[in-house]
Amino acid sequence: MKKVKVGIIGVGRLGYEHACNLANRVPNTELVAVCDRKEERAKEVAEELDVPAYYTNAKDLCNDSNVEAVVIVTNTDSHTEMIKIAMEAGKHVFSDKPLSDTIEKCKEAEEVVAAHPDLTFMLGFMRRYDKSYAVAKEKINRGDIGDVILVRCYSQDPVSIIEGTLEYAPRSGGQFIDMNIHDIDLIRWLTDSEPKKLWAIGGCYEFKQYKDWDDGDNVATMMQCENDAMAFMYAGRAAAHGSHVETEIIGTKGTLRIASVPNSSMLEVMSEHGVCQECFQDFVTRWHDAYITEMEVFANNVIEKKQGTPTVIDGTKNTEIAFRCKESFLSGNMITL
Repeated sequence: MKKVKVGIIGVGRLGYEHACNLANRVPNTELVAVCDRKEERAKEVAEELDVPAYYTNAKDLCNDSNVEAVVIVTNTDSHTEMIKIAMEAGKHVFSDKPLSDTIEKCKEAEEVVAAHPDLTFMLGFMRRYDKSYAVAKEKINRGDIGDVILVRCYSQDPVSIIEGTLEYAPRSGGQFIDMNIHDIDLIRWLTDSEPKKLWAIGGCYEFKQYKDWDDGDNVATMMQCENDAMAFMYAGRAAAHGSHVETEIIGTKGTLRIASVPNSSMLEVMSEHGVCQECFQDFVTRWHDAYITEMEVFANNVIEKKQGTPTVIDGTKNTEIAFRCKESFLSGNMITL
């Protein structure tokens, strides 16, 4: 089997998950280089995963002749710069979401990708590669539930990780760009339509410091798409029970529901507290299989010389919509796109 030689830039929490998958779980990849601005971290991960090279500078990794493709898992504001460095060095690119932290940078990333049509580019909206969501999309495309009337999305982070969440919050871009952008991508993908108007609301219900960042700890948005399908999405930071991502698609002939109870297994615990199902406690565990699948697809696209989805255009559109949600949240007004 042909294996794509991959280098990864950024091995924090999610980057480390991708590194482990590329090294051990994705059959058509070989992890050959690791980069992190913290030399100790880069060396530690390289040694653990038996990777031959490690770097602290992205340009050095991208100039490594042994690297064919680059996976970017750095801070959002650096994505466009990393994409440019990698593609100008002749490397195929997988970038984590969101595409960037400004529309101007998203447009710049579009130009970079367009200038290198021979190189594969793919963006990391992994929910498209989760088995349940993929099956739901197939059923929608077959017409099993008729025309889509409403897509309802919940995304809640567990309160158990709130310390790290609060530390990252000032530079995250806010709830809409950091969390709801996944739901925005799902809504566009599942409805095959673009939002035409939206209204976002919310507040600082538990963690008042979000107000200092022009943000809310719990926010919600109603949308209507160009094909008249409706959508509702909610993002929260303080779920007591764990990581909870839930989606419901209501159609004219039926309804699809994904993860209404975010149980981590089929296990039921029976005790003096009654009967309960344990939930995922972090997003990395919930999307473990999807992260593997999207990397398999990316590597296959590189081998077959194909472009990937989600595309750089998806990245720009999702980011634009997320910023318009924040604009509505701050102004209190419904916005027409």
